[in-house]
Amino acid sequence: MGDSGYFFNFDKMSYVKGRHPAGCILCLARDRSPDVVDLSIWRDAQFVASVNLYPYNPGHLMIYPCRHVEDIRELTREEETELVALQRWLLGILDRACAPHAYNIGFNMGAAAGASINHLHLHIIPRYPRETGIADLIAGRRVLVEDPRETARRLSEIIAQAPFSISSS
Repeated sequence: MGDSGYFFNFDKMSYVKGRHPAGCILCLARDRSPDVVDLSIWRDAQFVASVNLYPYNPGHLMIYPCRHVEDIRELTREEETELVALQRWLLGILDRACAPHAYNIGFNMGAAAGASINHLHLHIIPRYPRETGIADLIAGRRVLVEDPRETARRLSEIIAQAPFSISSS
């Protein structure tokens, strides 16, 4: 965080320029490697749900399969079923924790589509009215009102009280 307390100055440039751990960053996160920041809030044998380290907004989540796949068409029917249920459940968690007004939900498959990680992951981005502020326009920075680590902590607390199951989502 910057000295003013208003801007998060994440070191994403080093990631973008290629100074990141060898291997798939999401596989490393799945394996809880000490080389990556673990912001996971939920996991089972098939999927991990994590707060995005470089969020567009507080509550920006990624859901990714434990199995390394790069295309949604590689998911099994069982994985597809769980992914939809998990997405629905996490939307309810985000509604409770963040009270957004809307969501962007989707995949970026391939570099030309904006994917910076070659491991399939679903983004869930909470959206709010009047998000764009003067800092976004003038400084070219996003103003984040919550550190992603705090978001992960808050969501983990709610998840502990409302466990996931395919039948309850």
